[in-house]
Amino acid sequence: MEAALGIKMQNGEREGGEVELAGRSAIKSGGGSDICLVESTAGGLPPAKPISLTMLIFACMVAGGVQYGWALQLSLLTPYVQTLGISHALSSLMWLCGPIAGFIVQPLVGLWSDRCYSRFGRRRPFILAGCLLICVAVVIIGFSSDIGYALGDTKEHCSVYHGARWHAAIIFVVGFWILDFSNNAVQGPARALMADLSGHHGCNAANAIFCSWMAFGNILGYSSGSTNDWHKWFPFLMSKACCEDCANLKGAFLIAVVVLLICLSVTIIVAREVPLCQVNANLQLNGDQVKNEDEQRSGIFSAFKSFKNLPPGMPSVLLVTSLTWLSWFPFILYDTDWMGREVYHGNPNGSQAQIDAYDRGVRQGAFGLLLNSIVLGIGSFMIEPLCRKLSARIVWVMSNFIMCVAMAATAIISTWSLHDYHGSVQDVITADGHVKAAALVLFASLGFPLAILFSVPFAVTAQLAKNEGGGQGLCIGVLNISIVVPQVIVALGAGPWDALFGKGNIPAFALASAVAFVCGVVGFFLLPKLSRNNFRTSGVGGFH
Repeated sequence: MEAALGIKMQNGEREGGEVELAGRSAIKSGGGSDICLVESTAGGLPPAKPISLTMLIFACMVAGGVQYGWALQLSLLTPYVQTLGISHALSSLMWLCGPIAGFIVQPLVGLWSDRCYSRFGRRRPFILAGCLLICVAVVIIGFSSDIGYALGDTKEHCSVYHGARWHAAIIFVVGFWILDFSNNAVQGPARALMADLSGHHGCNAANAIFCSWMAFGNILGYSSGSTNDWHKWFPFLMSKACCEDCANLKGAFLIAVVVLLICLSVTIIVAREVPLCQVNANLQLNGDQVKNEDEQRSGIFSAFKSFKNLPPGMPSVLLVTSLTWLSWFPFILYDTDWMGREVYHGNPNGSQAQIDAYDRGVRQGAFGLLLNSIVLGIGSFMIEPLCRKLSARIVWVMSNFIMCVAMAATAIISTWSLHDYHGSVQDVITADGHVKAAALVLFASLGFPLAILFSVPFAVTAQLAKNEGGGQGLCIGVLNISIVVPQVIVALGAGPWDALFGKGNIPAFALASAVAFVCGVVGFFLLPKLSRNNFRTSGVGGFH
């Protein structure tokens, strides 16, 4: 075991089998010769031995599987739930599960994974449990219409009945909430695992790889979402309650389960962790009393009490992160709905022609997100050299100003699309070719600032934690709180805000542009100025 850990005992062996290891303490397990490391601070642990860049890449693979399902969730579920009878304004409330889960689950899981004593490691047990729950949630969502039909929503065939299906809607929302809670349970430990394993490759290298897997998952997910042939390839998915559109969603989500299980298996096998020892409550390390198990597992209060131990610079990072996501969430939640309504002038609850137009718009929106993901994947490899050349602070600020221009352009495209029409957006079911092209270009161009959003805040957070000796799990969990707060604001305010102006998604996008501008200014003055040398890797993506 000692050789496998790649460590040497220094200063001899202490009483009780304790050994000093390069500033950390180690405890012999069971009085034998095996050793496992115990944190003397909130610091992270190194991997059992230095991990190669190739193995680090495969260790991140679970991010691609999770993002595959997340891409389907973002592109298809808001439009789909409206076909079950939930209005456009109420559909935004469905997304409250995300911030609630992020506010509670991620800090707790981050804290618990920092202190997990499982022999399988600190992060992998949480990743495994979360992924299995994602699979369950996806199946519930995919079969929500069939379950609702069995519970008595209607006896009419889905090709005839277009009314509300409240049993199906309730089942759908339950599955949606389970999915979001599970996603949050996986995200924190998965990112913390990458920080743990990064070693000499650096935190930014791990985040760049993680972001690349997310881009890969997005490409697969949005490709699946834009495909309208799942019901042809798997005709058995269709039923009296589930016609073509429903069967397409069901097929895409079932494939997502297969992809996730493959990615999970690779990560579990490749990502070798050094487990923490199960230590007694009265054991002292470096003169400090180790917290007993009850205190370590005291729940959400323990997590929030730990906020006072956050590294210097984190409050500014949390503020700028909140403002950044406040400008992004309107687009993230309503991008495909925007294509269906403002660009294609469809209505998910209108006539059959309007429903078809809306569905075509949603599919085109998913295709736009596919283009977005391709740019995201390419852009993720540009972030590191940009951070080294300009600094992470400038790169982050730059992304906010790009977002400001893009959201203003979204509102302009919407106005352009509606300019020649004098009725509501649902009165016209044709889409102008130039407007469609401009919308797709906009989708694609947002891939680069999205790559920055998925990488730089987490890299900065991991670096701040590393500078203070570790605790990446807690820091990333707390960072997620700064993401979910703006999501609460958007989920509660987007529907009433849009209804106030009576123009669909345009008011929310215009407000997002203004927030992005303010965020860029605030970030320029408040974000910590980390050394550019912190953002170096060992040749990720060909960069040195």
